[in-house]
Amino acid sequence: MGKTADMARRKSLPVDKKNVFVAAVKKRPTAGWETFLAGISRGKTVLEYRANRKIFMQGQPAESMFFLGRGKVKLAVSSFEGKEAIVATLDSGEFFGEGCLAGQPLRTATAISVEDCTLTRVEKPIMARMLHEERGLAEIFVNHLLSRNIRYEADLVDQIFNSSEIRLARMLLLLSHFSKQSKTETVVPGITHENLAQMVGTTRSRINYFMNKFRKLGFIDYNSRVTTVHSGLLNVVLHPAKGGYYDK
Repeated sequence: MGKTADMARRKSLPVDKKNVFVAAVKKRPTAGWETFLAGISRGKTVLEYRANRKIFMQGQPAESMFFLGRGKVKLAVSSFEGKEAIVATLDSGEFFGEGCLAGQPLRTATAISVEDCTLTRVEKPIMARMLHEERGLAEIFVNHLLSRNIRYEADLVDQIFNSSEIRLARMLLLLSHFSKQSKTETVVPGITHENLAQMVGTTRSRINYFMNKFRKLGFIDYNSRVTTVHSGLLNVVLHPAKGGYYDK
């Protein structure tokens, strides 16, 4: 009886959508990796990638980490049935491929450059030694992982409780790194409506419908190359009932 009542109480707890959104939409601070990377003389390679190039592929051996100095990278996963989904979009100052440090033998996603990128590849043994010896680096690393975990938790809450329209609005704000001070921001280039459908978890036709709706309301502008987000889109996420924006 007590257990049933406790479960019912948990289900009735309100979800603070505003706090969940704000925690996830804050612009990521650029990590101070440069000093530490400059101190590595062996086991480090600086790489340049043009847009839409594969950095590594799902299923390949996980033997190194990558630090993104310039540009943007997306991580995509594929199922055995051939379905694909974008699970993350990374900006300069972030890292990826850290699963190798936790004993991950193979890559679980494919990393693709969204635009021209400059990357620093650090071999697994070198990175493990630096984290052990450099306290400052370890602190930055842990803080970055915690921030990413908060984002993933917010994504889960968003997927469970919000409509596809609100999920799309939130994703556009995240992809444009919108902040409280922003009035207009540009979405990461190279993200198509098909990509948005994968990230939001709905069909492409629904994405097209909501994108046109947002544009008519003046919340976004977009063409075949660029999507610009305006501050009004925040209302779809923070005050959906007031504006009556979302599709029930």
